[in-house]
Amino acid sequence: MSETDVRVLVNVTDGVADVVLNRSAKRNALDTAMFEAILSTIEDLGARDDVRAVVLSGAGGAFSAGIDLSLLAGGPADQGLQARTHGPANAFQQVAWGWRALPVPVIAAIEGVCFGGGLQIALGADLRIARPDARLAVMEARWALVPDMAGFPLLRGLVRADVLRELVYTAREVSGTEAASIGLATRVADDPHTEAMDLARHMAAQHPETTRAAKRLLGLTVDEYADPATLLLAESVEQEKLLGSAAMAALLGSRTTGR
Repeated sequence: MSETDVRVLVNVTDGVADVVLNRSAKRNALDTAMFEAILSTIEDLGARDDVRAVVLSGAGGAFSAGIDLSLLAGGPADQGLQARTHGPANAFQQVAWGWRALPVPVIAAIEGVCFGGGLQIALGADLRIARPDARLAVMEARWALVPDMAGFPLLRGLVRADVLRELVYTAREVSGTEAASIGLATRVADDPHTEAMDLARHMAAQHPETTRAAKRLLGLTVDEYADPATLLLAESVEQEKLLGSAAMAALLGSRTTGR
């Protein structure tokens, strides 16, 4: 298999895992192979003792354009979203929630588009460093859907409540600069991958058990209003209803791009 056929590239050096979503011809849109590769990568990284920090990015100048709409035609709705296959999450949520659940810090380096499911994957990271001209959007409303890849528990505490409602209701696109100003991104950098790698190396140089303990405790601080399992299941219940709606059927008949 050539490197171009591998959906996720992983290189571990000095405790830092450089993870790259690798479907650049489709702006790293999430097809079945990409989902499977991300799930496998998360599982593998979680089992490794030599990984102390992770940098997550996309190949070809984009983070991810989101879900390939071909997945929605006979995909998640038929499989059922409410089954919990990965602890509190289903498989679609785990590709985002899994980064939050990893025991080590994860930094997302965002350039180009970061839409819908791609944004939710980035939200699973502990930190997000974006190019000023990056394009981010909670895109699901454009496809008559709600964020259901762990978006709600991951967005909680990042963005002010009324701003979050605006982003979810309107699918409005924001730049990396605005994303940083409203809390969707941690900060901006002209070269987010280099910045993320430098920061990850600094984190990897710290005592590993201290960092892991800190991540466990920091996770508790954002889960005070409702446990993640409740929100993750609620996402799936609402999305199943929408996926079976007449509006979804009409959209799938007229659209071919990803969300």
